[in-house]
Amino acid sequence: MNTTLMQMTVLMLCGAGWRVLMPNRLSADQTRLVLTSVVYYFFMPVMVLDVLWRADIGWQSLQYSALGSISILLSIVASWMTAKLCRFKNQQTGAVILAAAFPNVTYLGLPVLEQIFGDWTRSLVIQIDLFAEAPLVYTLGIMLARHYGATGEPKPKSVLAFFNAPPFWAAFVAVVLNLNQVPIPFWLAGLLQKCSGAVAPLMIFSLGLALSWRDIRVRNLPFIAPTVLIKLWLMPLIALWLANLLNLTGHPKAAAVMDIAMPSMVMGIVLCDRYKLDSGLYAMAVTVTTALSLASLPLWYRVL
Repeated sequence: MNTTLMQMTVLMLCGAGWRVLMPNRLSADQTRLVLTSVVYYFFMPVMVLDVLWRADIGWQSLQYSALGSISILLSIVASWMTAKLCRFKNQQTGAVILAAAFPNVTYLGLPVLEQIFGDWTRSLVIQIDLFAEAPLVYTLGIMLARHYGATGEPKPKSVLAFFNAPPFWAAFVAVVLNLNQVPIPFWLAGLLQKCSGAVAPLMIFSLGLALSWRDIRVRNLPFIAPTVLIKLWLMPLIALWLANLLNLTGHPKAAAVMDIAMPSMVMGIVLCDRYKLDSGLYAMAVTVTTALSLASLPLWYRVL
């Protein structure tokens, strides 16, 4: 576990170093936009197709979906109650809820779990992402961002429009092929596996590009402290309790709970920018929770 996190840390630091050195005058934000776009529009759909085509889709898929969805919903309630109790302003409330409730299940969870438990965790991560977190981000997450953000936003598109995306289409095709027991051609299987191998390092490097120590401000500590407690400790406890209720055992249980224990998702910064939430606070939450997860994840690994 420690060796895996050391490897991930070095790769993230390479991404963070890019922000300082700016090779060929390419800023970290420009580079991250290109890399995440390539992953989102090509490598991620390919990996989704590869994994879900082979996956054992059934009762366990429902367990993963329920675990992820309920963990996120209960964490939203906990962070909302905390914001109310502490009387946070709307812009900070929205940022805290997004940072505390939505984990980085794919960009960090995928490479970490794959290194610790093996390739089979790709299916687990993708199912938690596509069947639990992503639908909630594109529906409830956007509703919360709009509610707590600045007014005057144009009328949003249909919710269904957000699912008109390459990963969701790849998941739909893969599930259809899987349920109809269509075999994967040998040549295609090799191609899909080679492309899938590029996802993890690109994700980790992109995460490093997103980290910015300049966003850390002392004035944000009252907002960051409860965010860290909910994201890195309360949410995994909720997931562990749910895993026991759902009768998950062994490595699937450990991997699923650890995926929920990942730090704040990077994508939330996009929602904060679009809906005028406190983007600096959210960026600080991503940086701090990611750094502290290097200590919390080994502890959860020992517990599980």
